[in-house]
Amino acid sequence: MKREHAERAGAHESVLSVPEVMRTAPGIAIQGRKIRSLVFSTDLAVICHCDADAVLAVYPFTCQPAITQALVAASQRPVFNGVGGSITQGERCVEAALHSEMSGVAAVVVNTSIPVESISALVEKVAVPVCVTACAADDVVRRQIAAGASIVNVAAGSRTPQVVEALRREYPDLPIIATGGPTDDAIRATIAAGADAVSWTPPAIADLEREVMEKARRLAAELL
Repeated sequence: MKREHAERAGAHESVLSVPEVMRTAPGIAIQGRKIRSLVFSTDLAVICHCDADAVLAVYPFTCQPAITQALVAASQRPVFNGVGGSITQGERCVEAALHSEMSGVAAVVVNTSIPVESISALVEKVAVPVCVTACAADDVVRRQIAAGASIVNVAAGSRTPQVVEALRREYPDLPIIATGGPTDDAIRATIAAGADAVSWTPPAIADLEREVMEKARRLAAELL
């Protein structure tokens, strides 16, 4: 009976798989890998059990070295690490980026509100790519690209495909990451618009735990 229960419980273990359609994206070459999908998370349990090609680790606090080190150690794949924006700018942003680079991240990410001067300072100090988050194909992102941002991460909600298309038309060779949206059709539209890679937001850990516990209760009831 115990063996049967163990076998059945093991059958319910699974990997968090990104939507299959993401594998059709052209990809971005970085650290000797082709990146087509990124999991948007800082949860180590989720990251370790997800099959995304890379990790997009951006969170609404100042970048912490301990968090960066844990993410790089646990991910075992390229990490795009958030280092600045509206909260962290100037020298502090550069210091966070330098530490992130020494920790082994594949790229540093800044949000759309970062001053152009901070991007210029990052490009001067770090060797890894600087990825800027864009909400529109406007003069703000154009100045950031001119300052040296070498990857753009488009996060424009329902307008993401339109923003990607506009940037791709203006910058044919620019590596573009974009949020994929909640459906396969939305992801296809984003890729068709010109995105090289797509980020995916996984289910909340509380929802995943709830699903696992529901399965566990059903298994326990069947063993009675």
